Amino acid sequence: MDFKGRDIISIYDFSKAELLYLLKAAKQVEDRPNSALLKGRIMAALFFEPSTRTRLSFTSAMEQLGGQVLGFSSSAVTSTEKGESLWDTIKMTEQYADIIAIRHPLEGSARLAAEAAKVPVINAGDGSNQHPTQTLLDLYTIQKTKGKLEGLHIGIVGDLKYGRTVHSLVIALSHFNPTFYFISPQSLSMPENYLAELREKKIRYFETAEITHTMPRLDVLYATRIQKERFPDALEYEKHKGAYKITKATLKNAKEGLKIMHPLPRVGEIDPEIDSTEYAVYFQQAGNGIPVRKALLSLCLGAIK
Repeated sequence: MDFKGRDIISIYDFSKAELLYLLKAAKQVEDRPNSALLKGRIMAALFFEPSTRTRLSFTSAMEQLGGQVLGFSSSAVTSTEKGESLWDTIKMTEQYADIIAIRHPLEGSARLAAEAAKVPVINAGDGSNQHPTQTLLDLYTIQKTKGKLEGLHIGIVGDLKYGRTVHSLVIALSHFNPTFYFISPQSLSMPENYLAELREKKIRYFETAEITHTMPRLDVLYATRIQKERFPDALEYEKHKGAYKITKATLKNAKEGLKIMHPLPRVGEIDPEIDSTEYAVYFQQAGNGIPVRKALLSLCLGAIK
């Protein structure tokens, strides 16, 4: 498969074969690192929204490959504050860089950037819509820690309404015959369009507000924070924050081999006492962003095939 020049915008853009190809490339990059693959190349990191893991891991991946990074971590320091359109920002940026990674609060912004740019664009999160590189590192983490992707029982707990990581992950995992357990308050449940797609694909799922009774069934528990910045109503956020907290008591009846994941940051969903247990893989998950993003950058810039 040839990814040279390709945009990475939505998980919907990838077939099962392509997802597996990307994961294989990440494994190869991790096993045989080549620090000079992208020497002389420049990545523009356009982060109009706060980010720690995604921005730093993109930067680390590019620099470990010998490339350079330019960009910003806040829209406050850009010409958008003067009224410049996103289209014009992208048309300007492509003059300076070989590839663009963009995070923006508006849904569809990454697709717009890809339409504007002549260089490859990677979506690093567009509002509550998609976060495809997070999904790829999530798949990579599941594959590494469980030894497979097929036929797993996956629990997803927390904010399923606004969580872009959750939306992308569900679509990606639907290629691998999972059984889903969606655990959330009713007002933060998985949007109907995603449930309809699962029904069309004949993927089994269960919706519940209770976490403990699902624990004996789960191979993976994917926790998400209640995202204050996505709520249109501050009172709605206050009502739901702290709705779930995973403790050792929560895991009393957990299935052997359960792995707990979280896209981070956590704000109380997982007790720190879990960190030292065999269940916790969320910091390893964050680290997996490096080989995955190395692979994506190398593939899109034609440094590997």
